[in-house]
Amino acid sequence: MTISDLRNAAKSSGASSATSHEPQQYKPKAKRTWRSYGVYVGLAVIFIYCLAPFYWMLVSSLRRTSDIFDNTLLPAPFSLENYAKVFSGTTMFGQALLNSLIVAGTTTVFALILGIFAAYAISRLNFRFKSLILGVIIATSMFPGISVVVPLLRLFTDIGWINSYQAMIVPNLSFAIPLAVWNLTTFMKSLPFDLEEAAMIDGCTKWQAFRRVLLPLAAPGVFTTAILTFIHSWNEFIIALSMINNPKFQTATVAISKFTGATEFQAPFGEQMAAGVIVTIPLVIMVLLFQRRIVEGLTAGASK
Repeated sequence: MTISDLRNAAKSSGASSATSHEPQQYKPKAKRTWRSYGVYVGLAVIFIYCLAPFYWMLVSSLRRTSDIFDNTLLPAPFSLENYAKVFSGTTMFGQALLNSLIVAGTTTVFALILGIFAAYAISRLNFRFKSLILGVIIATSMFPGISVVVPLLRLFTDIGWINSYQAMIVPNLSFAIPLAVWNLTTFMKSLPFDLEEAAMIDGCTKWQAFRRVLLPLAAPGVFTTAILTFIHSWNEFIIALSMINNPKFQTATVAISKFTGATEFQAPFGEQMAAGVIVTIPLVIMVLLFQRRIVEGLTAGASK
């Protein structure tokens, strides 16, 4: 290569670098139309509509009993009087929270165990009337809870289950299992069959392929189902109210409904608001912490 060739190569490289560093032409941003602003306004209205009751409950819980009917946006002065009354020895609200945790946690565990195996059978195995069985399972969750209270109350009275945890857990399972089966079936149908077949070709049994391959892949759906089932069991009211009359076994929702005021004709609004905040905050924190997994689990079967 001669000197002139080197110079020409240097000039060409310099020209290319100069052109590469030329400022790009400015592209004006698209102007926002009234439709885009309308979307934000609509979202703001929905946001305020959904959070306004919880905000007012929080503000009311921080008011003194004498100021409970004030209409100011912020309590003046702030007071923790209602929270102190909630956890006083007369309400047994701490025991009620523990009972709610036991009932909701046990219901969630059993619903997941039964729901995982039922969803696997429906989504992976071929047998007659599979669609009919799935339809019957989801149809059972459409009955209102009040429709089964009287038969269950008679049954549990005969077998001695009144004022027990199982009197709340078993009815909750009748509504939690269909939800778990439906969500997990939809999720498992979206998982490819090739992974299980490859695992069995490598020497795994059907159970090992399910436990080592399919179950870890189904973790987002299982996690989402667990949260939804726990929230449903945590908020259940009518079954717990009908089956339990012993304060030692009452759940938090029932305990709140039985708060009494200082006198016969005084409604304890402040204490009920404070207890409502205490019951709601764990669910809000759970959803905020795991919202990504919840969305992944709910949208996993939407597209393939």
